Amino acid sequence: MTGSGGASGATAPVAGEAPGYAVENFNYPQADKILAEKKILLKRGDGHITLADCTSGTGQLEVQARDKSKVCFDVKGTSGWLTLELPSVYLIRGNDYSTEADMTVGSEQQSYDIAKNTWTPVGESADEQAREWTLLELRTAK
Repeated sequence: MTGSGGASGATAPVAGEAPGYAVENFNYPQADKILAEKKILLKRGDGHITLADCTSGTGQLEVQARDKSKVCFDVKGTSGWLTLELPSVYLIRGNDYSTEADMTVGSEQQSYDIAKNTWTPVGESADEQAREWTLLELRTAK
């Protein structure tokens, strides 16, 4: 006599089939698409500084580069970082965050403290030789 609750076969435990661990590599999502469309190389970040459409009155970080119109970034959380390559940057407008920008020209590197809620000359506009500097990293903190 067999009942509906009887075992007709063995079942295997599924614990060995659990999904693997998610490992954050901090690579910027859709960086290849952004590079192809906007010619901005976004490398890595913690997700607290993100490329955004420029909208006045939103508290964005704004970057002026010679060969582009304004490039804007939304900033969220208490701190953030983003590595990128944006050539020919000469002005950065800060927001309510304390912001540092790391830039390079040739083998020379320079870090700039960006004034809150105003434009700060960086790169070629702060360089006696007016060389074209590349923005490499943004760091923010509240």
